[in-house]
Amino acid sequence: MLFLALMSVRDGTEDERIGRRAAWKVPDGMRILGEYWLMTPSPECVVVFEAEDVAGMLEFSGAWNDVYQVEVFPAMDAEEGLELAQMFAGSG
Repeated sequence: MLFLALMSVRDGTEDERIGRRAAWKVPDGMRILGEYWLMTPSPECVVVFEAEDVAGMLEFSGAWNDVYQVEVFPAMDAEEGLELAQMFAGSG
């Protein structure tokens, strides 16, 4: 499953966030496809990842929830989105 995480800064956690990210290892069953650090506090980081199931998404969110407000959304690529849109358009 493909997921998109929006991570917004929790005040007073900068030193902890940077040190933890440097040491953090991607959990089994999860693969990071892209990680983007933005020049804004909200969101500060956007992560695109695949997880074998929802448990991987929950593990990722839980690992960072104390230093970031983490919002995770299921996602799909443009090709999958177009197929789904055409399927629904044809059924109405």
